[in-house]
Amino acid sequence: MSAHSVAADQADISIGSTPCDIGNVPTLLESISSFRGRNDLGTNRDDRLDLLEQARKLVHALETPRELMLKHIGAETASFFSIALGIDVGLFKALVLHQGKPKKVKEIAGIIGFDVDGLSRILRHLAAMGHIENTGPDEYAPNNFSKALTIPVIADGYLFYRETCIPSMLHLHSWLKTKAYQTPTTVIDNPFTFGQRTSMTMFEFMAIEPYRMEHFNHHMGGYRLGRPSWFEPSVYPAQERLLALRDSSNSDAAVLVDIGGNKGHDLERFLSYFPSVAEGENKGKFILQDTAPVLAEAPSDLISLIEKQPHDFFMPQPVQGARAYYLHHILHDWPDAKCEVIVKQIRGSMKKGYSKLLINEHVIPAVGANWEATYLDLYMMVQFGSRERTEEEWKVLLEEKCGMRIVGIWNPGNGVEAVIECEI
Repeated sequence: MSAHSVAADQADISIGSTPCDIGNVPTLLESISSFRGRNDLGTNRDDRLDLLEQARKLVHALETPRELMLKHIGAETASFFSIALGIDVGLFKALVLHQGKPKKVKEIAGIIGFDVDGLSRILRHLAAMGHIENTGPDEYAPNNFSKALTIPVIADGYLFYRETCIPSMLHLHSWLKTKAYQTPTTVIDNPFTFGQRTSMTMFEFMAIEPYRMEHFNHHMGGYRLGRPSWFEPSVYPAQERLLALRDSSNSDAAVLVDIGGNKGHDLERFLSYFPSVAEGENKGKFILQDTAPVLAEAPSDLISLIEKQPHDFFMPQPVQGARAYYLHHILHDWPDAKCEVIVKQIRGSMKKGYSKLLINEHVIPAVGANWEATYLDLYMMVQFGSRERTEEEWKVLLEEKCGMRIVGIWNPGNGVEAVIECEI
């Protein structure tokens, strides 16, 4: 298509300064008003997120394309990098000193060793974006968001993305141009390797720089924060589907094998939620598998019932006939061909009619996808040449390519990963 034809088909310039969906504002206001009087929005996650989504739609309806453009390209990018810089220099820790009382810019600058002029301009923008409070001339105080930036599981997400993920997205357009705009599908020739100028995969790359892995692990903690776990009734009926039908007569049989389970967070939460499974004569085995270096960093006070077992999930699964083999955020790191190897290695150890494969990942719906799944899908594409999958893509991978049978998909929505239950 020529540049002339594109220009001829472009929208009238007036659309740039017209609210994006002003006609829908009354409906959105009515929907939002239905939440008036609710006092449980701080504890009812689904209702809070429903209200938040209506509020986002209202803001979008009122904003003009010009305002959205400036917010995207300037305000939000300036916020992101200013927040990451603030974490580097201890800005948010300085703000919360002395019970978070308001502080002048000069005082804050003295605490963190920063130029007063530059810091004043950074703080002004962060306040304009609502990330801190402007309490007076050249005076600022923290709010709940900026207080949270003193917690590593929140703060280190900014550093992880700045150092390890943003370069991939920054160079996406250049990489795609060299590939005739074909989607990346491999782990070692993609926007990540291009942007970082490396031939290593992301995890290999992080392994040589301990601070990157520390940022990643903290970020994973923040990613999980406040979300229901896979075994809770609102997500997956683990008691009925998994525990009630286990073979408790064989104490040597594994109940749950967490493959690629990092430091054991999921297993610990599972055992804390179902304490009776770890008690009595019929208690079963719970096995945490990951690479030896990762397991070496698992907490020393890990629940004693959890057995640590070094394992490469591309190799044959050593635990035979477990009640369930569990994969959390493993397959989304790999293209289909690699996933096929991982799943088939597990399949070879499953007991037909008894063992289950439980996959805890996003299942993107055909309509109305959640932003927590769609942003992650794009970062999986640029970091690994992989993807978050739709229901149809899961069926193709698991049933057609791996010879499994999907028994059911429990998809709670609101950005929470689904549980896909499979059998041989």
